Amino acid sequence: MDPKDLNVIVATDCGSTTTKAILIERKPEGYRQTFRGEAPTTVEAPYEDVTRGVLNALAELEELSGRRLLDGERILTPARGSEGADVYISTSSAGGGLQMMVAGVVKSMSAESAERAALGAGAIVMDVIASNDQRPPHEKIERIRTLRPDIILLAGGTDKGTIQHVVELAEFLAAANPQPRLGSSYKLPVVYAGNIDARPHVEDLLAGKVELHVTENLRPVLERENLGPARDTIHELFLKHVMAQAPGYLKLMSWVGAPIMPTPAAVGNIIQRIARRQDLNIVGVDIGGATTDVFSDFAVAARDAGRGPGAKERVFNRTVSANLGMSYSVSNVVAEAGIENILRWVPFEIDEGELRDRIKNKMIRPTTIPCLLEDLKIEQASAREALRLAFVQHKQLAVGLKGVQRRRTMGESLDDRGASDTIIRMRNLDLLVGSGGVLSHAPRRSQAMMMLIDAFGPEGVTRLAVDSIFMMPHLGVLAEIHEAAAVEVFDRDCLINLGTCVACLNRGKDGARCFDYRLTAEGRTRRGTVGAGELALEPLGVGQTAEIVAQPARDIDLGAGHGRTVEATVQGGVVGVVFDGRGRPLAVPERRRSETLTRWAKALAAYPDS
Repeated sequence: MDPKDLNVIVATDCGSTTTKAILIERKPEGYRQTFRGEAPTTVEAPYEDVTRGVLNALAELEELSGRRLLDGERILTPARGSEGADVYISTSSAGGGLQMMVAGVVKSMSAESAERAALGAGAIVMDVIASNDQRPPHEKIERIRTLRPDIILLAGGTDKGTIQHVVELAEFLAAANPQPRLGSSYKLPVVYAGNIDARPHVEDLLAGKVELHVTENLRPVLERENLGPARDTIHELFLKHVMAQAPGYLKLMSWVGAPIMPTPAAVGNIIQRIARRQDLNIVGVDIGGATTDVFSDFAVAARDAGRGPGAKERVFNRTVSANLGMSYSVSNVVAEAGIENILRWVPFEIDEGELRDRIKNKMIRPTTIPCLLEDLKIEQASAREALRLAFVQHKQLAVGLKGVQRRRTMGESLDDRGASDTIIRMRNLDLLVGSGGVLSHAPRRSQAMMMLIDAFGPEGVTRLAVDSIFMMPHLGVLAEIHEAAAVEVFDRDCLINLGTCVACLNRGKDGARCFDYRLTAEGRTRRGTVGAGELALEPLGVGQTAEIVAQPARDIDLGAGHGRTVEATVQGGVVGVVFDGRGRPLAVPERRRSETLTRWAKALAAYPDS
């Protein structure tokens, strides 16, 4: 279809609990998101038909917009006057989304590349099997047999290299005889993206046991990663096998004007396109009830991307922290972070036992929202730790290609002795985007801004925003057929700009001057001083820009080096410009914890009692 002919677009995201529908229309000023409807997802009993939830969400969209979109149980396409839509598109994570297992020869090399490919395709990675993961063969075979993933990705070995270890992994798969999670009438899809010389052996071992799909090697040479073909194959299999087995999806697939995308893959798609069109380094996070997804797209030196010397290249990564969420998984946040790390963000005195009880109440009543201000502060304290831990896990996977910088024997690689630093450089981050109920629906936008700053620790000058109504999945699939429209709606209606954070990378002595700043906007200049361990806020509205000059103390680094002045153009937002003198990594003092947190919150007017 010609993008020029798309004037009215209907998009849905079929989530695990809620199906969200939006209407996008071409206006004189460009494409705008105009109306939104939602309804419970109906993939489970008693309905067991995902299209029922879609129709209910579209019916609400009809009622709110006054535009007729349905003819009984048929979506009216193409649009005619004030009726119908030119195209209907959808994403989905209902029914558990795409669940995968990956296998590679070396855990920190081919297995890590396989994990990146699966995560980039929108999957939840259930386990990573590697020749050097220290598990005995019978444990690996039993793990493959019992997990029952939707798809398995098998990789390993450079082209023309050794085939022994990747063939061994194929033997484990053959011995396990794995069965798919959904449906018993078809064989489990296995994608082979390894050494081309091992293909005949892998085909012989897996013949008749799985549905084997062969694609290009993920690591054809040690210095290069080739994730695209494997991701494309995974996406095709997701539509053919996983979606086709879920109740009602065959009907839904017949309605859409573009292939259905997994929700996380769609979010990653719009983040990638925005980053590359606007040449921005972006980190995005979606914190849900059960999982937290982190996305990043960075321009890095080619040698850091593992592709040899030369110009900069863009690298996209996605991770999913499957046990870090704000309702179903909130007790796992306590277990992984430790109750003391959550307590450090609570700005009032509370016993550890009572804090645990209040958090567990959220787990057993996952759909409730805080009714008391204290409960809201506890939820936001938990969110900081969930976000922090998810970002730590993301940075561990977002690394340069291992095994590239120095020569290593296969024996050294199998011992997993290599190490590589993350490619995420916070001082180079341009835009941090938050999504998910605890961020997008925070009672005050300053609360969302504080949570993002506290959890991610942006350095230097960084713009912050939140997704207004979790529209990024819809825009990600729209970008596949009309990128310009998706980008317009993203900028105008999806993002709520919170403002800009100007933060030092280290902290001086308490009570000492951290840095002076001068902010000039619309011909007026405001000046201030930020002390070590303190926050300051300067109002700067949505759509406004200002010139700032920040002069740090001799021992303070604002991103340009110790004692060096930073000059930048900053964007405003619903919160403004936050000057952060607390240093990195951010530390909350044990003594006077409540007093300190209350002072920080008061600086941003985050709570009514601040």
